[in-house]
Amino acid sequence: MRIITLSAALAATLGLAACEGTDLERGVIGAGIGAAGAAATGRSVAAGAAIGGTAGVVCDDVTPELCR
Repeated sequence: MRIITLSAALAATLGLAACEGTDLERGVIGAGIGAAGAAATGRSVAAGAAIGGTAGVVCDDVTPELCR
């Protein structure tokens, strides 16, 4: 169950944060989405924010076709 939750949070972060202007903006949006997802599922908010922030920062490097 935890893998599914983390995968869903990562997918949401990549999808929603993919097209903001800078790495910082994507990281902040990703951290917010990760924290909200973790809080909604009863997980660690700090861990969710860290995972979401990281995913937001690297999403344009991993999926450049989404950031045009």
